[in-house]
Amino acid sequence: MRYAKTLLTALVLAVPLSAMAAAIPVTLYKNPNCYCCDLYAKYLEQNGFKVNLINTTDMASIKEKYNIPESLEGCHTAIVQGYLIEGLVPAQFVQQMLKEHRPIKGVALPGMPLGAPGMPGTRPKPLTVYTLESSTPPTVFGSF
Repeated sequence: MRYAKTLLTALVLAVPLSAMAAAIPVTLYKNPNCYCCDLYAKYLEQNGFKVNLINTTDMASIKEKYNIPESLEGCHTAIVQGYLIEGLVPAQFVQQMLKEHRPIKGVALPGMPLGAPGMPGTRPKPLTVYTLESSTPPTVFGSF
């Protein structure tokens, strides 16, 4: 019996804490033909999120529904814990926003830049992630 308790304790301690933590649910609206969105969803899942993909051929109505400024639009729109994630925003920035509970609508990485999560290729320059704000212009949230 003592051996079993020791073995059980060793197994519990060997499992990474991230594996024991519940994945953070994300709803991701995307065009069904967008491969980078599928790669981004897999990337999020590898970083502690559980992604519910919703395919739509009318992304314009999603952008309009959530009041995404055209200058900040990405290829998909995601919702996590009430925040918007527009485009290929790295998981570190999503996690930072959730941890800090900032009074913003969300974060955005405009376009489909090379080297962003889900977008193959070499990043030609540092990329900037912006805040999505309700009543003020976007500000820089971070860069990578």
